[in-house]
Amino acid sequence: MEALKFPIGKFEWSGAVSNEQRLRWIEEIKALPLQIRKAIEGLDEKQLDTPYRPQGWTVRQVVHHLADSHLNSLIRFKLALTEVEPTIKPYDEARWAELDDSRLADISLSLGLLDQLHARWGLLLLSLQDTQWGLTFTHPDSGVVRLDVNLGFYAWHGRHHTAHISNLRTRMGW
Repeated sequence: MEALKFPIGKFEWSGAVSNEQRLRWIEEIKALPLQIRKAIEGLDEKQLDTPYRPQGWTVRQVVHHLADSHLNSLIRFKLALTEVEPTIKPYDEARWAELDDSRLADISLSLGLLDQLHARWGLLLLSLQDTQWGLTFTHPDSGVVRLDVNLGFYAWHGRHHTAHISNLRTRMGW
């Protein structure tokens, strides 16, 4: 079950983040919309409504979750860039995934949002100065989060959910 839950492993990072690593992560952020489109290409409605693992979200919910989560992350970046150590508002991603817009809406809505969101997020990320990557926000559950580490987490997050879909396709022979 752990391999189904974390197909690429859990995100881990410690120490300094190099400029080269940041640039790789930014490229991954920018590439996610295309990667997700490739992962879901050709899936029908029944396949989109298939959970990627037992007690897991459906492919549709995963796509909508990516849009919700990454929109929240962009806002967290902007808060950290414009306020001194802001405390962000967490959200219950599992409960959001159960709302009708995540369970039932056409995935084209979130695919379009991801296209625009990641293009804009990529522009912001590429504009940051070295000193800005050390800015932080406080997450009430996770504590202080540096922007460079948050970047790495969201690059991982996109790969993580893309792997959920790709691995499901492989297991199901789609």
